[in-house]
Amino acid sequence: QVQLVESGGGLVQAGGSLRLSCAASGPTFSNLAMGWFRQAPGKEREFVAAISGSSTYYADSVKGRFTISRDNAKNTVYLQMNSLKPEDTAVYYCAAGSRATMYRLTKIYGYNYWGQGTQVTVSS
Repeated sequence: QVQLVESGGGLVQAGGSLRLSCAASGPTFSNLAMGWFRQAPGKEREFVAAISGSSTYYADSVKGRFTISRDNAKNTVYLQMNSLKPEDTAVYYCAAGSRATMYRLTKIYGYNYWGQGTQVTVSS
């Protein structure tokens, strides 16, 4: 069982930055693929970024602005978000699963464990 706890959300002006953190429990963190998804009001949950081994993947909408990284010694994955836009406003969820193909890691079903989410609000 893996437990995930996100932090770092908040209110920021457009053009600003935030860094989300996701702390994971369990001894096998380094073997896990980690992902970030987001869900805006009235919309479906969507893929944002993933990291598996040394490979990273991004949604087109955040490519060049967001960076996913991990610290295996701290059992933590990060999402650095720069040049934030109002359309980035959403609840951001951390997810963990087995290493898989890029395609699978962009899908909700590619993950077994989910955090409770953290709110990110970008004002214009």
